[in-house]
Amino acid sequence: MLKERKSYRNEPIAAFILKWGINGSSDYEILEPSCGDGVFLEQLKENNHKFKSVTAIEFDEVEAEKADKIKLNKKNVINTDFHLYCNETTQKFDLVVGNPPYIRYQYFQEEQQNEAIKVFNRAKLKYSKLTNAWVSFVVGSSLLLKEKGKIGFVIPAELLQVSYAQQLREFLAHFYNKINIISFEKLVFPDIQQEVVLLLCEKNGSDSHLIEHLELRDASDLEKLDVNILKSPSKKIDFKSNKWTYYFLEQEEIDFLEQIANKRKVPTISNYASVEVGITTGANDYFTVPLPVVEAYDLKAYAKPMVGRSVQVNSVIFTDKDWKLNRQTKAKAHLLVFPAKEKINGHKGVNAYIRLGESMGVNKGYKTGIRDDWFVIPSIKLSDALFIRRNNLYPRLILNEANAYTTDTMHRVFMKKDTDKNAFIASFYNSLSLAFSEIVGRSYGGGVLELMPSEAEKILLPYQTDNADLLATIDKMMRDKKSIDEILKITNKQILKDGYGLTDKEVKLADSIWKKLSARRLNRNK
Repeated sequence: MLKERKSYRNEPIAAFILKWGINGSSDYEILEPSCGDGVFLEQLKENNHKFKSVTAIEFDEVEAEKADKIKLNKKNVINTDFHLYCNETTQKFDLVVGNPPYIRYQYFQEEQQNEAIKVFNRAKLKYSKLTNAWVSFVVGSSLLLKEKGKIGFVIPAELLQVSYAQQLREFLAHFYNKINIISFEKLVFPDIQQEVVLLLCEKNGSDSHLIEHLELRDASDLEKLDVNILKSPSKKIDFKSNKWTYYFLEQEEIDFLEQIANKRKVPTISNYASVEVGITTGANDYFTVPLPVVEAYDLKAYAKPMVGRSVQVNSVIFTDKDWKLNRQTKAKAHLLVFPAKEKINGHKGVNAYIRLGESMGVNKGYKTGIRDDWFVIPSIKLSDALFIRRNNLYPRLILNEANAYTTDTMHRVFMKKDTDKNAFIASFYNSLSLAFSEIVGRSYGGGVLELMPSEAEKILLPYQTDNADLLATIDKMMRDKKSIDEILKITNKQILKDGYGLTDKEVKLADSIWKKLSARRLNRNK
């Protein structure tokens, strides 16, 4: 944990948060809930900030000792768990700043878990085992503010996107009157591939709730940023907890997307299909195999067609011919589906392959170890379509014409009754659906866009049965390596303009929104 904390030390960011938070005041009572070795304390000292007092909490004794050695007047370093401190203190603060630890719930000590739950209860929030420590630090710090006060934190960009932070977004939207989010084009901590944002919140007792997003190239740009431009955020905050990726957009763009979703009632993928995770084998390297393994162990009767990697699909229709080509390249194009032990009937090849798995310890894995027969994979279902879980340039929805199984690298898509498969797939390839993919998904360092099943189901889908005519064109263009922009010129006209009545201006706006959001994500890869 301590190595991870040290990796997140960044002096320019600490200096800026203090400059924003103090902003000329001299009588603030300041709290740092997880001070580490004292980067915020050092910046208070180096920049000669005036303040009434500073209280610094640090759970690790060695780090607390380092922080305590910093020569700073009116400073109190306390070696304890922040959650415990939060629940016991009666002191309130004008400003809380910091870089909270990024620790999953299961790595908390039991006492820390119990205290974190108390923090959530006080804020009338539900505590989940998916909750990360930084979430409870933000909530607890908010509870320790005076009637008027500010918090300034360095936190993962997950705040804007992930479902476990949804109620935190709601809490912040109601609790604070002004929220500023500063993100960076370049990764601030490239060694960790963790995208972070600065969360700057203020409560002032007014009735307004406004938010603003600002993107800088990197942390060095903070030095010349005028903190006064953060005084007047202008975007209306969404109390319905839509992902805050919205706020990377201008108000006109936000209003357009909300109008499309709510007033024009464009349906979502969930209206026409359900999306589920792919087959969880528990050991993909063992259960997914190339043709030579099938032949060596005589497993033909148990080897099902499968596709497990996006590079194995170069179009929007995965055909039997595509699968056979993958098979010839020695790709892992087979999923081994074994029956229960009593039904194997002494098959030499199967028994030999099972013994091989046991010699490798596959039978002792997290998933395999809880099965009656470790080699019997549950939930073997064929899906109508495939949705790639982690995407690069744009997300892909693929017709599963080859009847191939897939592992958890792709999602399985099951059509509802009366849904035209070809129309469903084709209808996805338009700028509006791609824009919503960026909004409902989450991005990672390296430019990856990930969508989980529940997120994929929320993507707007301007479905029309006539769109089925487009599928062959889209498929050919992809196979010919045409760019997505060339494809969208054709599909946007039929799907958005002709099919859903969007004006040329609206189609152009939808396309520019998608380009803006995808370019922002892909810049992380540079």
